[in-house]
Amino acid sequence: MAADKEKGKMRVGITLHPYFSFASNIVGDRAIVVPLIDAGFNPHNYVPKPDDMKRIMTLDALIVNGIGHDEWAFEVVEASGMKGKLPLIFANDGVALIPVAGEEGDTKIVNPHTFIATTAAVQQVYTIARKLGEIDPENAAYYSKNARKYAMRLRRMKAKYMNDFSTLDVSNFRCATMHGAYGYLMQEFGLHVAAVIEPRHGVKPSPSQLAHTIDAIKNAHVSVLFAEKFFASKLADTIRKSTGVRMYSFSHITGGEYEADKFEREMEENLITLRDAIRSVTTQ
Repeated sequence: MAADKEKGKMRVGITLHPYFSFASNIVGDRAIVVPLIDAGFNPHNYVPKPDDMKRIMTLDALIVNGIGHDEWAFEVVEASGMKGKLPLIFANDGVALIPVAGEEGDTKIVNPHTFIATTAAVQQVYTIARKLGEIDPENAAYYSKNARKYAMRLRRMKAKYMNDFSTLDVSNFRCATMHGAYGYLMQEFGLHVAAVIEPRHGVKPSPSQLAHTIDAIKNAHVSVLFAEKFFASKLADTIRKSTGVRMYSFSHITGGEYEADKFEREMEENLITLRDAIRSVTTQ
């Protein structure tokens, strides 16, 4: 192993903030969790840098999304000469993926935002713990125990809000989202997204696409539009003014500092926002 010089611990790389939270809660003090890119960069459009090459060569394993949210990581692995040498942990192995329209070559496109949901997060936590245990068998039981404890906290958080939602009438709840990041979150609470504004994250719809989407929102009687927190958009304002929808914001959980409790904290904020949005419709 490329051991840490002071502590001799396994170094586990991650590509996204949620995986820092997952891995940190799994490994505890028996491994070092290393973000592959520095805080403050947007993983959607990240361009690999020379320091990334150096950093990846110190790792013993790398946890990846692997289904469209961190393709740049594979560029770093290739460019650094670590392909075939560095164990890759595909967090989404075993997750039931949501397909989206279109294909890339022979590959079907799926929604890569599995980390914005509690159910899919639990599945990823168990996959990561199992794979880390295979790489570091001496600590496999420890990782497994920590994964179960962490998963239990996530399940309890979901149950808390599931109980809240059970008292609300969601039969008339119709929502749209600025982009397709929240499909897994909506799915686990039995909610349907009537329209997605951006064809892909950060890609603005053409005027004709926007007009079609606005018509779809009106025809589906959408009452709520979810946008991404911290990203104000004139497009969102245009839609709100054209349709009269109420605006709410979700965290994408892929910005700011890397913190062990970040996923739990920001996921709960999302669940509170979702509850408030539903209440705003059902209590009119």
